Amino acid sequence: MAAEWWDPAGKFAPLHKFNPVRLGFIRGEAAAHFGRDARSLRPFEGLSLLDIGCGGGLLSEPMARLGFAVTGADASEKNIGTAKAHAAQSGLSIDYRATSAESLVAEGRSFDVVLNMEVVEHVADVSAYLAACTALVKPGGLTFVATLNKTLKSLALAKIGAEYVLNWLPHGTHDWNRFIAPAALKRSLEETGLTILKTQGVSFDPLKWDWQLSSDVDVNYMLVGKR
Repeated sequence: MAAEWWDPAGKFAPLHKFNPVRLGFIRGEAAAHFGRDARSLRPFEGLSLLDIGCGGGLLSEPMARLGFAVTGADASEKNIGTAKAHAAQSGLSIDYRATSAESLVAEGRSFDVVLNMEVVEHVADVSAYLAACTALVKPGGLTFVATLNKTLKSLALAKIGAEYVLNWLPHGTHDWNRFIAPAALKRSLEETGLTILKTQGVSFDPLKWDWQLSSDVDVNYMLVGKR
Protein backbone atom coordinates (compact mmCIF):
# COMPACT_ATOMS: atom_id res chain seq x y z
CA MET A 1 0.00 0.00 0.00
CA ALA A 2 3.01 2.32 0.39
CA ALA A 3 2.71 3.77 -3.12
CA GLU A 4 -0.87 4.85 -2.44
CA TRP A 5 -0.12 7.25 0.42
CA TRP A 6 -0.56 10.41 -1.68
CA ASP A 7 -3.67 9.34 -3.58
CA PRO A 8 -6.54 11.29 -1.93
CA ALA A 9 -9.05 8.86 -3.43
CA GLY A 10 -7.06 5.71 -2.57
CA LYS A 11 -6.74 3.51 0.49
CA PHE A 12 -5.53 6.43 2.61
CA ALA A 13 -8.43 8.72 1.70
CA PRO A 14 -9.65 8.79 5.35
CA LEU A 15 -6.30 10.24 6.46
CA HIS A 16 -6.41 12.89 3.73
CA LYS A 17 -9.87 13.85 4.99
CA PHE A 18 -8.70 13.81 8.61
CA ASN A 19 -5.49 15.77 8.01
CA PRO A 20 -6.78 19.38 8.01
CA VAL A 21 -8.29 18.96 11.50
CA ARG A 22 -5.09 17.45 12.88
CA LEU A 23 -2.92 20.10 11.23
CA GLY A 24 -5.03 22.99 12.51
CA PHE A 25 -4.96 21.63 16.04
CA ILE A 26 -1.20 21.02 16.06
CA ARG A 27 -0.50 24.44 14.56
CA GLY A 28 -2.67 26.26 17.09
CA GLU A 29 -1.41 24.43 20.16
CA ALA A 30 2.26 24.65 19.15
CA ALA A 31 1.99 28.35 18.28
CA ALA A 32 0.41 29.14 21.65
CA HIS A 33 2.99 27.09 23.55
CA PHE A 34 6.07 28.50 21.80
CA GLY A 35 4.73 32.05 21.48
CA ARG A 36 4.57 32.03 17.68
CA ASP A 37 2.10 33.72 15.34
CA ALA A 38 -0.05 30.89 13.96
CA ARG A 39 -1.18 33.13 11.09
CA SER A 40 2.31 33.62 9.66
CA LEU A 41 3.49 31.46 6.76
CA ARG A 42 6.38 29.79 8.63
CA PRO A 43 5.70 30.30 12.32
CA PHE A 44 7.97 27.50 13.55
CA GLU A 45 11.33 28.50 12.06
CA GLY A 46 14.13 27.38 14.37
CA LEU A 47 12.15 24.54 15.95
CA SER A 48 12.61 20.81 15.35
CA LEU A 49 9.85 18.22 14.95
CA LEU A 50 9.75 14.42 14.87
CA ASP A 51 6.87 12.69 13.11
CA ILE A 52 7.07 9.15 14.50
CA GLY A 53 5.21 6.60 12.40
CA CYS A 54 5.22 9.14 9.58
CA GLY A 55 3.97 6.78 6.86
CA GLY A 56 4.16 8.49 3.50
CA GLY A 57 4.67 11.95 5.03
CA LEU A 58 1.12 13.32 5.11
CA LEU A 59 1.91 15.29 8.27
CA SER A 60 5.66 15.69 7.82
CA GLU A 61 5.35 17.76 4.64
CA PRO A 62 2.92 20.42 5.94
CA MET A 63 4.97 20.65 9.15
CA ALA A 64 8.07 21.36 7.05
CA ARG A 65 6.16 24.03 5.14
CA LEU A 66 5.32 25.66 8.47
CA GLY A 67 9.03 26.07 9.18
CA PHE A 68 9.86 23.07 11.37
CA ALA A 69 13.08 21.17 10.76
CA VAL A 70 11.33 17.82 10.31
CA THR A 71 12.52 14.28 10.91
CA GLY A 72 10.11 11.57 9.78
CA ALA A 73 10.56 8.06 11.19
CA ASP A 74 8.76 4.88 10.19
CA ALA A 75 9.46 1.18 10.61
CA SER A 76 8.54 0.51 6.97
CA GLU A 77 11.30 0.96 4.40
CA LYS A 78 8.62 1.18 1.68
CA ASN A 79 6.79 4.00 3.47
CA ILE A 80 10.04 5.91 3.88
CA GLY A 81 10.84 5.39 0.21
CA THR A 82 7.46 6.83 -0.75
CA ALA A 83 7.90 9.75 1.65
CA LYS A 84 11.37 10.59 0.35
CA ALA A 85 10.23 10.49 -3.26
CA HIS A 86 7.24 12.74 -2.65
CA ALA A 87 9.25 15.25 -0.59
CA ALA A 88 11.79 15.47 -3.42
CA GLN A 89 9.00 16.13 -5.92
CA SER A 90 7.63 18.81 -3.57
CA GLY A 91 11.02 20.48 -3.11
CA LEU A 92 11.02 19.88 0.65
CA SER A 93 14.02 18.99 2.80
CA ILE A 94 12.87 16.36 5.32
CA ASP A 95 15.11 13.88 7.14
CA TYR A 96 13.24 10.61 6.57
CA ARG A 97 14.51 7.49 8.30
CA ALA A 98 13.42 3.85 8.44
CA THR A 99 13.97 3.53 12.17
CA SER A 100 12.25 3.32 15.56
CA ALA A 101 11.76 5.65 18.50
CA GLU A 102 14.10 3.48 20.57
CA SER A 103 16.87 3.79 17.96
CA LEU A 104 16.51 7.58 17.88
CA VAL A 105 16.80 7.66 21.68
CA ALA A 106 19.98 5.58 21.43
CA GLU A 107 21.36 8.20 19.02
CA GLY A 108 20.71 10.90 21.62
CA ARG A 109 18.21 12.74 19.43
CA SER A 110 15.63 15.17 20.88
CA PHE A 111 13.04 17.50 19.37
CA ASP A 112 10.93 20.51 20.29
CA VAL A 113 7.78 18.71 19.09
CA VAL A 114 7.09 14.99 18.75
CA LEU A 115 4.03 13.88 16.77
CA ASN A 116 2.72 10.45 17.68
CA MET A 117 -0.39 10.22 15.54
CA GLU A 118 -2.44 7.02 15.18
CA VAL A 119 0.51 4.82 16.16
CA VAL A 120 -0.15 3.82 19.78
CA GLU A 121 -2.94 1.42 18.82
CA HIS A 122 -0.53 -0.54 16.62
CA VAL A 123 2.39 -1.16 19.01
CA ALA A 124 2.86 -4.27 21.15
CA ASP A 125 4.41 -2.68 24.27
CA VAL A 126 2.69 0.66 24.79
CA SER A 127 4.55 1.60 28.00
CA ALA A 128 8.01 1.02 26.51
CA TYR A 129 7.05 2.82 23.31
CA LEU A 130 5.68 5.88 25.12
CA ALA A 131 8.75 6.05 27.37
CA ALA A 132 10.98 6.13 24.30
CA CYS A 133 8.84 8.80 22.64
CA THR A 134 8.90 11.00 25.74
CA ALA A 135 12.69 10.70 25.92
CA LEU A 136 12.76 12.26 22.45
CA VAL A 137 10.99 15.45 23.63
CA LYS A 138 13.23 18.30 24.70
CA PRO A 139 12.58 19.77 28.16
CA GLY A 140 9.85 22.35 27.66
CA GLY A 141 8.82 20.71 24.39
CA LEU A 142 5.47 19.29 23.31
CA THR A 143 4.17 15.92 22.23
CA PHE A 144 0.89 15.18 20.45
CA VAL A 145 -0.60 11.71 20.76
CA ALA A 146 -3.65 10.75 18.69
CA THR A 147 -5.38 7.39 19.01
CA LEU A 148 -8.72 5.61 19.45
CA ASN A 149 -10.77 5.20 22.62
CA LYS A 150 -11.75 1.70 23.73
CA THR A 151 -15.55 1.97 23.77
CA LEU A 152 -18.45 0.14 22.19
CA LYS A 153 -18.93 3.24 20.04
CA SER A 154 -15.38 2.98 18.69
CA LEU A 155 -15.87 -0.73 18.03
CA ALA A 156 -19.01 0.04 16.03
CA LEU A 157 -17.67 3.06 14.14
CA ALA A 158 -13.86 2.86 13.93
CA LYS A 159 -13.59 -0.90 13.57
CA ILE A 160 -16.76 -2.43 12.13
CA GLY A 161 -18.10 0.67 10.38
CA ALA A 162 -14.82 2.00 8.94
CA GLU A 163 -13.40 -1.37 7.87
CA TYR A 164 -16.39 -3.55 6.99
CA VAL A 165 -19.31 -1.23 6.21
CA LEU A 166 -17.84 1.90 4.62
CA ASN A 167 -14.59 0.20 3.53
CA TRP A 168 -12.63 3.30 4.52
CA LEU A 169 -9.80 1.10 5.78
CA PRO A 170 -8.50 -2.34 4.77
CA HIS A 171 -10.00 -5.17 6.84
CA GLY A 172 -7.84 -5.86 9.87
CA THR A 173 -6.26 -2.39 10.03
CA HIS A 174 -7.20 -2.06 13.69
CA ASP A 175 -7.43 -4.43 16.63
CA TRP A 176 -10.06 -3.05 19.00
CA ASN A 177 -8.32 -4.75 21.92
CA ARG A 178 -5.39 -2.38 21.42
CA PHE A 179 -7.53 0.76 21.63
CA ILE A 180 -6.87 2.77 24.81
CA ALA A 181 -9.05 5.03 26.95
CA PRO A 182 -7.93 8.66 27.44
CA ALA A 183 -7.54 8.19 31.20
CA ALA A 184 -5.29 5.18 30.70
CA LEU A 185 -3.19 6.93 28.05
CA LYS A 186 -2.93 10.05 30.21
CA ARG A 187 -1.74 7.93 33.13
CA SER A 188 0.85 6.16 30.97
CA LEU A 189 2.16 9.46 29.61
CA GLU A 190 2.35 11.03 33.07
CA GLU A 191 4.38 8.03 34.24
CA THR A 192 6.97 8.91 31.59
CA GLY A 193 7.31 12.42 33.04
CA LEU A 194 4.93 14.39 30.84
CA THR A 195 2.37 16.93 32.00
CA ILE A 196 -0.88 16.59 30.07
CA LEU A 197 -2.09 19.99 28.87
CA LYS A 198 -5.20 19.07 26.89
CA THR A 199 -7.45 16.22 25.80
CA GLN A 200 -9.22 16.92 22.51
CA GLY A 201 -11.96 14.89 20.87
CA VAL A 202 -12.33 14.59 17.10
CA SER A 203 -15.66 13.61 15.52
CA PHE A 204 -16.94 12.82 12.06
CA ASP A 205 -20.01 14.81 10.96
CA PRO A 206 -21.98 12.62 8.52
CA LEU A 207 -24.09 15.58 7.38
CA LYS A 208 -21.07 17.66 6.37
CA TRP A 209 -19.08 14.49 5.57
CA ASP A 210 -16.12 15.99 7.36
CA TRP A 211 -14.09 15.82 10.57
CA GLN A 212 -14.17 18.47 13.29
CA LEU A 213 -12.80 19.10 16.77
CA SER A 214 -15.37 18.27 19.43
CA SER A 215 -15.86 17.45 23.11
CA ASP A 216 -16.63 13.83 22.18
CA VAL A 217 -13.67 11.55 22.94
CA ASP A 218 -15.61 8.30 22.55
CA VAL A 219 -13.88 7.36 19.28
CA ASN A 220 -10.97 9.59 18.13
CA TYR A 221 -9.03 11.85 20.47
CA MET A 222 -5.72 13.66 20.87
CA LEU A 223 -3.64 14.42 23.95
CA VAL A 224 -1.13 17.24 24.22
CA GLY A 225 1.70 16.80 26.71
CA LYS A 226 4.61 18.95 27.87
CA ARG A 227 7.92 17.66 29.11
